[in-house]
Amino acid sequence: MQMHYDYLVVGTGLFGSVFSHEMKKNGKKCLAIDKRNHLAGNIYTREVRGIQVHEYGAHIFHTSDRKIWEYVNDFAEFNHYINSPVAVYKGEIYNLPFNMNTFSKLWGIKTPDEAKEIIRKQIEELHITEPQNLEEQALSLAGTDVYEKLVKGYTEKQWGRDCKELPAFIIKRLPFRFTYDNNYFNDRYQGIPIGGYTAMVEKLLEGTEVILGVEYRDFCKKQEEAHLRGEDYVSFDKVLYTGMIDEYFDFCLGNLEYRSLRFEQEDMPECENYQGNAVVNYTHRDVPYTRVIEHKHFEFGKGEGTVITREYPAEWKPGEEPYYPINNEKNDRLFEEYKKLAEQEGNVLFGGRLGNYKYYDMDKVIAAALEMTERELKG
Repeated sequence: MQMHYDYLVVGTGLFGSVFSHEMKKNGKKCLAIDKRNHLAGNIYTREVRGIQVHEYGAHIFHTSDRKIWEYVNDFAEFNHYINSPVAVYKGEIYNLPFNMNTFSKLWGIKTPDEAKEIIRKQIEELHITEPQNLEEQALSLAGTDVYEKLVKGYTEKQWGRDCKELPAFIIKRLPFRFTYDNNYFNDRYQGIPIGGYTAMVEKLLEGTEVILGVEYRDFCKKQEEAHLRGEDYVSFDKVLYTGMIDEYFDFCLGNLEYRSLRFEQEDMPECENYQGNAVVNYTHRDVPYTRVIEHKHFEFGKGEGTVITREYPAEWKPGEEPYYPINNEKNDRLFEEYKKLAEQEGNVLFGGRLGNYKYYDMDKVIAAALEMTERELKG
């Protein structure tokens, strides 16, 4: 027997889940598959003693788009969490983003004019007119103190290279706020779904058949073999592919480059409060991890004990999980060649961070999925 679907959706992350939901709502039949053994992709959350643990790094929803905010609130009730990270440099504590609390701690000053004058003088003394690398670019934007304590080590850990070896364009600007405001995002709406992201994705996928723990190529091969043997098999008109676009084409033009992450999780059932904040960045290069997440603070201390995660940036290698596309000139040029191949695949759509080789915030993922849905329905 043939089970026929309008779309095979590869990946149950946010892009694939929104697409599946919208297609189902419009009378289309989708089958969603995922290589992992759980839903929700990188926004997957797992409950530990009442604590929603962000398994693949902290995900804080923020947007200025009212329609997107109303959309996600159809699938989850959001709390009022405001992202206010702190940075640790050699035992010193600073507020992020760079604001008057940061500058007051750095220089013992009180007013915006005092802070601006110190930054101006430091930049002027450097005499950098045309930055040749990331270090010179950051110094020309932030001055010596902010760069040395809060930018240099963190950036070198993120990229695995000395700032002098990184291109200047990576840092186009550094956001300074001359107010005593620790709210990291400027967006009007922000928060985290009460009960975690996994429950939100489950609601998006209600009524959509899902198969977990299966690779796309293995799945397709098994369906072809079942068809040839006269057994039950699955067919579909189109594919939405949210995996790596270069992997889809068997890396025939070469590998696109990514940065990866390694997560070291520690369960502390006897500790009620490890660090007093959800996100603490470690900006000195000698500390091997970039930040420590204490998950219970995303929901204001709810849950017994605590769970922390240390995040270690890593070079990406085939077979590992890619997190951040490296959008430099070389990779963007290669991606354009893969896009040309993708355009020749008449029945395959490419979406999401890996399919489009582009880092998206969550609200932009949803917007892109809704735009794709609209195009598909219009035909």
